[in-house]
Amino acid sequence: MGEKQMYDVLVVGSANADLTVRVARRPGAGETVHGSDLVESAGGKGANQAAAAARLGGRVGLLARVGDDAYGELLLDAQRAAGTDVSQVIAAPGTRTGTAMIIVGPDGDNSIVVSPGANAALTPADVAAAREVIAGSAAVSLQFEVPMETVRATAATAVETGTRVVLNPSPTPDRLDPELLTAADPLVVNEHEAQQLAGRAEGGPEDWARALRDQGARSVVVTLGGDGALVVDGEGRSERVPGVKVEPVDTTGAGDAFTGALAVRLARGDSLPDAARFAVRVGAAAVTKAGAQPSYPTLEELPS
Repeated sequence: MGEKQMYDVLVVGSANADLTVRVARRPGAGETVHGSDLVESAGGKGANQAAAAARLGGRVGLLARVGDDAYGELLLDAQRAAGTDVSQVIAAPGTRTGTAMIIVGPDGDNSIVVSPGANAALTPADVAAAREVIAGSAAVSLQFEVPMETVRATAATAVETGTRVVLNPSPTPDRLDPELLTAADPLVVNEHEAQQLAGRAEGGPEDWARALRDQGARSVVVTLGGDGALVVDGEGRSERVPGVKVEPVDTTGAGDAFTGALAVRLARGDSLPDAARFAVRVGAAAVTKAGAQPSYPTLEELPS
């Protein structure tokens, strides 16, 4: 892995090529509809969060695997352009780079199918080799588009070395491993994920966030789309962070922009509510442009 690196945020996760097509309406079963020209761009929840954090001026590293194909080069080029250090990215010879097929409807909402490819080859052994890098980072950002044993190994290493864990459990499992939940500071979930993981049909975001904290999460952030976010901090205090009104064009990757922004501000020492206020602005800016990483703002491009 080379010499020890010092990062604000080390993102351990997925890197995908996003293949996006826009449609006037989503097809039903057995139906074909015409779409726009196919757009290829860099994506994957891990790579998205790294690019978002780096574009905001964070010192960011990405631990991920890519295939030895053109998409792998696309992803590396996009990370370098954002300012991410890619020295931790590992090639997976003979493997296709992960790919996400995205359909965007007229309302800007999306439907996504992911082919994991090289992401499935990111192993606990890769995490063990990066132990000093994890220890030298202020925060580690994790998602669930790589093998679960790799996520668990990263969280355990971060806890052992005193590195803060920002956990975005997406795609969402039916339940969260207790050791992952207790490592999360914060657990970052949307409303649907919060309700599912809390195991409650009734109540609202604050009820679900408190339930997740009662289950062991050190702190919780529930993203509320255009309505902002809800924060329950390590002391159990809750705070609503208002949204920023924008005209949405494409929501792809907006949650990753939020999480990357949150992680970099927490790594720099912001309180959880302050970091969430900043992240809401970043997420709002991200939905005003098409694509995931291409939509991520610099500090100068943030709405007030």
